[in-house]
Formats: sequence, C-alpha cells, structure tokens
Amino acid sequence: MTTRPYHHGHLRTTLLAEAEGILREDGAEKLSLRELARRAGVSHAAPRHHFPDRQSLLDALAETGFLRLGDEVCGAIGDAAPDFEAQLRAAATAYVRFAVRESALLDLMFARKSGGKQTGLTESFIRLSTTVGDLIRKGQQAGRLPPADPERLRLLLVATLQGIAALIISGRAPANQTDALITDAITLFTGDHCQQ
Repeated sequence: MTTRPYHHGHLRTTLLAEAEGILREDGAEKLSLRELARRAGVSHAAPRHHFPDRQSLLDALAETGFLRLGDEVCGAIGDAAPDFEAQLRAAATAYVRFAVRESALLDLMFARKSGGKQTGLTESFIRLSTTVGDLIRKGQQAGRLPPADPERLRLLLVATLQGIAALIISGRAPANQTDALITDAITLFTGDHCQQ
C-alpha cells in the first residue's frame, strides 16, 4: 500500500465513515486504528491526529450514532401530524428502523464505556433523550400517557423499541411484522388503561 502524507481535508469524517463500515461488516472487535488507516489510504499515524486511541474512536462513533438517531427521530416527529399518537408512532418507527439498519452501531452506542471524559457523547445522548422525554411529557399533558415519572416512561419506551429491533435483527420476529409490532407497542402505551 502506498500511504499518503496527512493532508486530507476531511480525514475525521472519512475515518468515521470507514469505521462504521468496519463495524457493520466485521463488528467492533475488528476495529483498529491501523486497519482504519489502511482503508482510508493514509499513514498509520494519521488517525491518531483525531483519535488518540481506539476508545476515543469508539466514543466518536457512538456520538455520531446518537446524533444521527436523534436527527432521524426529530425529523420523523417534525414530519408527522401534530397529534401525540402520530408523533409517537413516527418517532418509534424511526427509532426501530435505525436500530435494525445500524444494529452494530446501536450496540456500540449503548455499550458501557470505560472511564474518561466523554462530553460529546454525553451531549448527543442527552439531545436524543430530551427529544423522547419531551414527547413523553406531551403525551402526559394530552392525557394519553399515565402521570408517572416521565424518565421511567422514556426508559420503558426505549427498552420496548430496542426489544422490537432485537427480535427483528435476530430473526425471532419476521421483518414484515415491524410496523405491526410498533403499532401494538404504541397501543399498549396509549391504551385506555393509561388514562385512569
């Protein structure tokens, strides 16, 4: 391989895109800075200008994942009708579709991280959590969700959506049942029993 000197104007973006490809194809355990440099066609030292070690690369990938998922969920809510159920269904569908499409990335996003400061990762996660939390509070104000702790409801919703995605990814539920499972989950969350 002929390496190029470090002068790539968008190297960080290129490296993250290549890293996502490796993650998707081979899993996180195969992801190394050396392999990343080889795939990007740069010197072995070039990735270290942006990612001092493998963990910082994994953190950056997780941050990018949370930002993309947040964008998709926000976009789905914005494109939905203004009523709560339509927005909840749109957000849930966007979440599950992302989780199925980017299963390795989602696993990385929710994997426990070793110590260290992860400001960007924390901020991107908080942004997504806030979007879903705001939707939960909107449902509570509309009387469509119980007046329970909104944080617990947010966690329950995310767990439900990730569970649906896990069933689809593993083949334990057919992919053609995705929309029906999401609809059933939304019905359980917003059913008449929630309004008592």
